[in-house]
Amino acid sequence: MAAWRRIAFRLLTARLFRCKPVSLGRCAREFTSSKALRKGNDFFKDLESEMKKFHEKFVTALPGSDWTPIHMNTNLPPERADIVIVGGGIMGWAIAYWLKKKERIRDGVRVVVVERDPTYTQASTVLSVGGIRQQFSMPENIHMSLFSCYFLRNINEYLSVMNEDPIDVQFNHAGYLFLASENGAQVMEENYHIQRYLECHTPLSSDLVTLHALSQSFTDFIGRVIRDMNVTAEVSKPLDKVDIPSSDRHTAYGYAQEVIKGLEQQKEGKILCPKKRSERSGIFIDEQILVSLPYQFYQCLENEGWFDPWILLNAFRKKAISMGVYQCFGDVTGFKTSSRQMVTASGEKVDFKRIHHVIVQMPNSAEYQPVECALVVNAAGAWSGNVAQMAGIGEDSKDNILSMPVPVEPRKRYVYVFHSPEGPGLDMPMLIDNSGAYARREGLGGNYLGGQSPTEDGEPEVSNLDVNYDFFTENVWPNLANRIPSFQNLKVKSAWAGYYDYNTFDQNAILGIHPLVNNLYFATGFSGHGIQQAPAVGRAIAELILDGDFQTLDLTNLGFKRLFIGEKMLERNIV
Repeated sequence: MAAWRRIAFRLLTARLFRCKPVSLGRCAREFTSSKALRKGNDFFKDLESEMKKFHEKFVTALPGSDWTPIHMNTNLPPERADIVIVGGGIMGWAIAYWLKKKERIRDGVRVVVVERDPTYTQASTVLSVGGIRQQFSMPENIHMSLFSCYFLRNINEYLSVMNEDPIDVQFNHAGYLFLASENGAQVMEENYHIQRYLECHTPLSSDLVTLHALSQSFTDFIGRVIRDMNVTAEVSKPLDKVDIPSSDRHTAYGYAQEVIKGLEQQKEGKILCPKKRSERSGIFIDEQILVSLPYQFYQCLENEGWFDPWILLNAFRKKAISMGVYQCFGDVTGFKTSSRQMVTASGEKVDFKRIHHVIVQMPNSAEYQPVECALVVNAAGAWSGNVAQMAGIGEDSKDNILSMPVPVEPRKRYVYVFHSPEGPGLDMPMLIDNSGAYARREGLGGNYLGGQSPTEDGEPEVSNLDVNYDFFTENVWPNLANRIPSFQNLKVKSAWAGYYDYNTFDQNAILGIHPLVNNLYFATGFSGHGIQQAPAVGRAIAELILDGDFQTLDLTNLGFKRLFIGEKMLERNIV
């Protein structure tokens, strides 16, 4: 259909151009009589040159010519596809890669990835700090990050492309150091035991583990730990009262000794730091700070740190394209859907929708292409709520599931680059202060990245990516300088802003198919930890689509059901 429109437009243009030489000539004669154009002969030379060019174009515009006055976009998506992925960030390309990796027949699944920002200048992936950690409070998040760490350490086994250089995502195994005040001690201690248990019972690859199989034993274990600890806001009982092998206690405490020299266990078993500065890291710890301890030192150095998000994004993209994924730069402006109504046993009428076409608008053009498809994956990040509205989610006037919007919205976060020649050295971990401020080393030469999430009342405007440098001066800098005294003399070099796909319901991912739009899948709402979980999430969504269920990691708890019944899956370690 698009080809016929182009032919018709070309013929119409040729007809219109037949009368233009006359009108241009008449205009030229009128201009020659104007006093304003009698100042020189340059006009006539230019006119002759332009008329000659016009004549050449007019001749080539005759039937049988390939010339057209309208630029034809050669990057149109295919008219038909099996799966259209909306969003070409790290999540979209990870899903595309795993779909092609799991297909049973070569080119058996036609996948199209649509990204609206060809330069990726505003993409959340490349504006990320690139941290990866296992210190979460939810088993699902811990398992996803553990697999992602394994994936990054063995990335060339997954994403290498023939005749291309080996991939180096610059994975810096420096660890994470969480600090908590006395009020946050209970949460941190509980998180430690959750992480310890899951890591002790999970292979590093996480390839054959499902959370469902561990759920009962895990619940019994945590219940026993909490009963034995009898934690209060002031004092916790000694760690000896908890059923943890002594070797684990030793290695956990040993990690802190490596990161901050001189840590001591005191006050009835709480892992507290004396008021001193580390000789190695230069981090200043006061008496009321609790340190988060991954359960083994060597595994922390393997599984926590930071990497280059841009390199990982390109690695996924190049590998997926080499496997046959179609890349399209354009903006999804709507869907063509159909609906059917069913009646429940109680007599309630329920409308089910299905997407048949994805409307893709070409960048800087009025041209668009409807893509007929079987499935759609919403991986649009901070804008996935808007994509859901295009499918009618949250737009229904009736009081039903379809009237509930997807609770994902953009939240702007600042990242500051600063220089401190006397700052911590190569052994500095990713520091997460109890105030919410964070910092890590950026390369060599005394450069660092840092930032802090604002309060709910102080959320910045999201209509642009402008940076507020006063926020650093008033909020971030004092907290970092209090923790690392050498940062008192830092100098800000640059800064940028990026978006979180913030889940306002429980700050956790929304994964799976929508119950009333039965061919629309979601991978969104990660609230700041999506990039580190992309390898695991991509595999999980591919399993859900091609196998009909989660096969390796059971992420059922992160589906839509919790939104409808109001059961939050709160993650307590959000940075």
